Amino acid sequence: MKVWDVIVVGAGIIGLSLARDLRKTGRTVLVVERSEPGREASHAAGGMLVNSGDEGSEALRPLADASAQMYPEFVFELQDESGFHIDWRSNGTICFPAAGQSPTSGPSAKYLTPAQINELEPALSPVSRSAVFLSESCVDPRDLVRACQEAAKHRGVNFSSGDPVTSINISDSHVTGVTTTKTSFSSEVVVNCAGAWAGEFAPLSFPTRPVKGQMLSVVMPTKSPLKHVVRSPDVYLIPRSTGRLVIGATVEEAGFDKQVVPDTIMRLRQSALNLMPGLEEARMLEAWAGLRPGTPDNLPIIGSAGIPGYFVATGHYRDGILLAPITAKLMTQLISGGEPDYNLECFSARRFATMAA
Repeated sequence: MKVWDVIVVGAGIIGLSLARDLRKTGRTVLVVERSEPGREASHAAGGMLVNSGDEGSEALRPLADASAQMYPEFVFELQDESGFHIDWRSNGTICFPAAGQSPTSGPSAKYLTPAQINELEPALSPVSRSAVFLSESCVDPRDLVRACQEAAKHRGVNFSSGDPVTSINISDSHVTGVTTTKTSFSSEVVVNCAGAWAGEFAPLSFPTRPVKGQMLSVVMPTKSPLKHVVRSPDVYLIPRSTGRLVIGATVEEAGFDKQVVPDTIMRLRQSALNLMPGLEEARMLEAWAGLRPGTPDNLPIIGSAGIPGYFVATGHYRDGILLAPITAKLMTQLISGGEPDYNLECFSARRFATMAA
């Protein structure tokens, strides 16, 4: 039986990025994916490269800032290795605060008057409230995942798809591989990158949960294109270079339900119309729902699981696309036996891990 140096469970952007980085160190790597690589949370994401601002975001900020700085080189390398173009834009974001709140502050924030907003984005409804301009980037996650998977293959990463892992195998208190519904694979190192499904198999259970997000995309009217990402309390608008506009997103506790609800999609579209009236003529392309991997404290789980050879990198919630490069780097450092560049104590897997029944 073939033995791999590392098995990565889950082929979302976190697992794919890590597999590629591990392969760069010379290790043999197998990625085991329950369905189709990159078709879950990563496929459904908006791709804004910004700390989501959820509870726990301050603890996450050093990693978020470091990962955002890694993105230009990350994208360049993936394009070079895969031969695929990645729609990565750095035009910035116009962010409207909630009623009664002050505009976001920070080193990258620039206060905008209503007149300045109207000048920057004449396609938006005339506004009478202030906002801030943030020097943020965004990426098309579907481009990113496709390129990352191809880059990993280019480097020699192996894949097993459509066969869910049912358990992490342990012998003499050490990892020996994984068992799936159809077979088993051998390795002394396993990394659980299974997203919302990370707590679904023995021997450890992590309180990751699916957080549903519904979104849609339209073709932007050619006469009134949007140049910047626009965020408001009700909706965000993310323009793509192809003329596609992504509109999102809900945050729902609905279990593993990925059903698209037409009334919800219509509410999102109406919120988008309130910001950009020209979308009345826009043709809807697609509506979808994804399952973000949440945790009780909205922080990811990154590090050792407490069993020799077993590591976890999951629970990135709304920040998986943003945090992919830094997570891959830190996990590779840990698996290599080195000291990670950042203190990962508050992301420790052991804060949640319990033995599965």
